[in-house]
Amino acid sequence: MYTKQDLIQCLKDMGLKRTDAIMVHSSMKAIGEVEGGADTVVDAFMEYFEEGLFMTPTHTWAQMGKSCDTFNPMTEPACVGIIPNIFRQRDGVVRSLHPTHSIAAYGPEAIEYIKGEENATSPCPPGGCWDRLKDIGAKILLLGVTHAKNTYIHSVDEVMSIPDRLTDEPTLMYIVMPDGSRKEVRMYRHFNRATGTGSFSGNFDKLKQAFYDLGAAKPVKFGDADCILCDAKKVYDVCVKLLSIEENCVIEREVIPEEWWQCGKDEEKGITGSQITSDDLFA
Repeated sequence: MYTKQDLIQCLKDMGLKRTDAIMVHSSMKAIGEVEGGADTVVDAFMEYFEEGLFMTPTHTWAQMGKSCDTFNPMTEPACVGIIPNIFRQRDGVVRSLHPTHSIAAYGPEAIEYIKGEENATSPCPPGGCWDRLKDIGAKILLLGVTHAKNTYIHSVDEVMSIPDRLTDEPTLMYIVMPDGSRKEVRMYRHFNRATGTGSFSGNFDKLKQAFYDLGAAKPVKFGDADCILCDAKKVYDVCVKLLSIEENCVIEREVIPEEWWQCGKDEEKGITGSQITSDDLFA
């Protein structure tokens, strides 16, 4: 059974600093048995990153829509698991006002970081909380989950204006503001025009090897969980590199050709593919 100190040691072993900014997508089940359960996991993250910026998604896209059109950040549960739902209710934690893709944040810069999300009209707009992860040098920890849960990649799509990723028409929603008033917003939703569904993030796992090979991500452990630790700026650069070759490659191709990212890799990292080890990642 893992203790809080065991989990903090896992964060140290990843090479993370207490002053880092980090976004954590999580599966509590994957961690294994923890003394005190999910509360202890949240305790470990909040204690370790008290001087940095600890963030989790607190998405509500699953329930928000025509039948549930009002987002109250104080009461609306997240649809992304137990850890975000415990974290969002902790003292000192603030939640952004995005009606479908909000985040919870803790740290000295948390309040400043989440400002302005009530003005978003799409899930992960340029200049929003998700896009700016790269600008603040943030890490993204996929804790027991894969890139299928990596919301940040959606923000790259939006920055690059990749077509056919959003609905043609927005959905009317309301946000309960801090003063109790209701703000009207019209929100475009994720939409995969090729399949006629709102889901396409399952395709993001096709980028996994490119992220590893180009030093944008590395495998790590947190308790029993197999995790992926990503550098947001490097993930952005890899996505731009590949999507600039073929903007719909992640959806339309079964496999993304390795030569697309192997070309020029040696110059970028200063090493050959056969020499790449976990020590080289994030160099």
